[in-house]
Amino acid sequence: MLCDEPDKAGLRRELLDMRNRLTRDDAQKAATVLARRALELPELTEARTVAAYVAFGSEPGTRALLDALRARGVRVLLPVLLPDNDLDWGEYEGAENLVRARLGLLQPGGTPLGVDAILEADAVLLPGLAVDSRGTRLGRGGGSYDRALARLEAADARPHLVVLLYDDEVVARVPKEPHDHPVTAVVTPSGVRRFTA
Repeated sequence: MLCDEPDKAGLRRELLDMRNRLTRDDAQKAATVLARRALELPELTEARTVAAYVAFGSEPGTRALLDALRARGVRVLLPVLLPDNDLDWGEYEGAENLVRARLGLLQPGGTPLGVDAILEADAVLLPGLAVDSRGTRLGRGGGSYDRALARLEAADARPHLVVLLYDDEVVARVPKEPHDHPVTAVVTPSGVRRFTA
């Protein structure tokens, strides 16, 4: 089991190792359940614009969710990774319009909308490795989403922040730093947990 107050690097290694042990079938089943649960969230059913991401590697799958949101008429924004690891944004127009980018990530092939496009989001789906009982999210450590969240805070924008995780990635505690922003909710295959500010 994960320790109560691990260092970020050690916790990331432990969580990535657990993810890498998942079978393809287990990951696909989890992605299907996660999409269904997420689509029932009021945070998403009431959203006109959702900033999301295309799952990478062993991350909980997002493709079915992206397509379902788009089919509902929701405008879906996806990140475009910039050379300095900041995030620009592009509109999701279907899987056939995704292109392979730096680090093997998939991103929209159209014209980027600018780093401030995230300010239009009613909800933001954040990638993560874990969330703790306080709603503190542990990311991969690149700082891309920390910048995007800081941009939201500077503009006094308050979209719902939602993380999709596997069940064992909701942990007792992750190290919290001053720049960390608590999330609104975490969705796992077994349910939804909400956090208050």
